[in-house]
Amino acid sequence: MALNQETALRGKLIQLQCHFTWALRKEDTDLSDLQNRLEDDVSFSSADQAGDKHLFSFLAFLNYLQDQPEEALANLAKAEDHIHKHNIECEKMLIVTYGNFAWLYYHLNDHAKSMSYLEKVEDIKQRFPTQSPTAFHAEVYGEMGWTFLMYSRIYHEKAKECFEKALKEYPDNPDWNCGYATALYRAEYESNTTEDSPAGRQLRRALELSPGDSYIMALLGLKLAESGRLNEAEELIERALMISPDKPHIIRYVAKFFRKHGSMDKAIDLLKLALEETPNSAFLHHQIAACYRNKRFNLCRNGGKNNNREEVELLLLLAIHHCEKAIEMKSSFIYALIDLALLHAEKRNLTKAEELFQEAFQVARAKNDNLQNVHKCYGDFQLYNKRSESLAIEHYMKGCQIQKDSKVCEKCVKKLEMIAKRRIDWNPSDGEAFGILGYVNKLRGDKLQAIECYEKALLHSPGNGEFLTALCDLRLSLH
Repeated sequence: MALNQETALRGKLIQLQCHFTWALRKEDTDLSDLQNRLEDDVSFSSADQAGDKHLFSFLAFLNYLQDQPEEALANLAKAEDHIHKHNIECEKMLIVTYGNFAWLYYHLNDHAKSMSYLEKVEDIKQRFPTQSPTAFHAEVYGEMGWTFLMYSRIYHEKAKECFEKALKEYPDNPDWNCGYATALYRAEYESNTTEDSPAGRQLRRALELSPGDSYIMALLGLKLAESGRLNEAEELIERALMISPDKPHIIRYVAKFFRKHGSMDKAIDLLKLALEETPNSAFLHHQIAACYRNKRFNLCRNGGKNNNREEVELLLLLAIHHCEKAIEMKSSFIYALIDLALLHAEKRNLTKAEELFQEAFQVARAKNDNLQNVHKCYGDFQLYNKRSESLAIEHYMKGCQIQKDSKVCEKCVKKLEMIAKRRIDWNPSDGEAFGILGYVNKLRGDKLQAIECYEKALLHSPGNGEFLTALCDLRLSLH
């Protein structure tokens, strides 16, 4: 193909809406772990389960990213076949799959086939025009939504926007209502929300449209449990488990409920059952580790540390083992890195804990993800294990600066408040402690209380420029 023809072809390909044009960065996810998860979802999916119709085309893109062209072509063929079988009006559903075919054949230097699929997409778009040239078909928004939702936490806001656009055209579509509910649930999981939250309302809406969907039942159960409605939550969780007793994707949410609100042993049994079906799941290993860690904590809290030393030590070793397995399967698993660091700290292996925290910081910065949580947990490590109050304060403050409306931020704020009040109890002339309280009140929006604290801070530390600047800014903001 002549250079100008290839340039023209590539120009047309760039205009397509498919995985190749959605700016999915390789560094934003763990490709191998994501592929394992999607393959597990395919193995345990049913024809009518939300999101399943998108899996093969998405898998094909992951194959391409990992230099597996034959597997990519095979999965695209499965995607096309799946859409033809399960969708009566399927043409618009094929826009993304044919776009992926066109891009894949282009990268394989088969420009004739690439052009052929490009023409198929153009034909569909001509037969089903959108309301404006810049708008996409609802089916494309839906597939984008599921892709962003599954790819990485940092794409969840984009996923939410895509499902909103898809639902604007088809408000009763069960698949997109499920995706939208999931996106809202995950966004709210990181932030402080009221009981009657958008996620809670949308989960109920999704369940109305798909009353037998065990996945939505499990998510709604967890949401209700967060707001203290445990009886209603447990009823939904039990129903979800009854409908899908062998689906790892459902079992892990059910186990999460029992870990937080029921029986740790029941959660462990369920997670082990799921692990038998999906042995390469880093997520399941991490959840099992969390259960063993919590079980050990409960045993120690109830006075069992001296009487059951062997069991306490065994639970710590089991938690470490499963965290290590999770990281072995997904090296960028920040939550597992943090938990493993804290477990080694409990074992008094502080050097290893420090190494793991530095690794967690490195991954969080590289992926621009979860850095706030790393600062918070590293602050805990410095405060309780290293006995370095100054470093703990530094990292709690850094944590507060990242996302101010999150649960993690509130935890950092409470730790700072605790440290400051304790220091003032010991020494009522501690200017730095009053400065910390000023910072805490400023974050909480209590400007008058913050001003009072900074005034006391300057009374005891009159030369502190940081406190003076903060005080001036607060006074100016009141006028």
